[in-house]
Amino acid sequence: MIGLGIIAATMISRQRSVERGLHPDIPVEILMWIIPAGIVGARIYHLITDWVPISEWHKIWEGGLGIPGGVLFGIAGAALFIRHRNLPRSKVFDALIVGVPLGQAIGRWGNWWNQELYGRATNVPWALEIDVPATFDADGHALTSTVETFHPTFLYESLWNLALVGFLIWVDRRRVLKPGRLIWVYTAGYGIGRLWIEAVRIDRATEIFGVRVNLWTMGIVLAVSLAMLTRSFVGRGATEREWGDGEDASSPSGSAFRKIGLSDEEE
Repeated sequence: MIGLGIIAATMISRQRSVERGLHPDIPVEILMWIIPAGIVGARIYHLITDWVPISEWHKIWEGGLGIPGGVLFGIAGAALFIRHRNLPRSKVFDALIVGVPLGQAIGRWGNWWNQELYGRATNVPWALEIDVPATFDADGHALTSTVETFHPTFLYESLWNLALVGFLIWVDRRRVLKPGRLIWVYTAGYGIGRLWIEAVRIDRATEIFGVRVNLWTMGIVLAVSLAMLTRSFVGRGATEREWGDGEDASSPSGSAFRKIGLSDEEE
């Protein structure tokens, strides 16, 4: 499911890249930087937040990836690629960021296949059926099980992320944000979604002062995002030049750079 999410994210990013005068292959090339960085970041986040002993850090076959770390390191990997290729940072990030929640929406369905990360017990019509062990033998092995129904929090997050994709596209088309600031709409929107979804989940998680660690993380992400957004809106009477990454549309060099997907701005 993660692979399908990556494919979908790449497809929408290619289209958005062309709309911004970038080469359509940029989203494909940047995957070689984003994916490894994202995997490393997701693993590090899991190791730190779940207090995994150092002696067990290498046990990747036992699973353990944290989306917040994956997103953070993935963004860092993208930034390194942009710097390496001397690309216009704001254009590339605006083109790519919509694909992130799309990929997450699809990837979350892997939790359905594994019957994991569900929420509290419920009898709502869309509840998820889970085989719950009822009795155990002396060695801790399940002898019997019973089917119970729970909140499908992976479904809630998938739908939330799909709605976030639409909202990001809507905000982007209105051009109310300065170039490169669409990422803060994503982080704020994702933070809000994870806050209420995390509060419904009942899987084992590290807690700080009795609060799940992901709630602390998302709270910080939301606070930072809102603070950045307060300085991200285009002022009244802003010109097309202000929205267009600060390059002069009448400048021959500016036009040429747009055609080849580069920028004359300093990064």
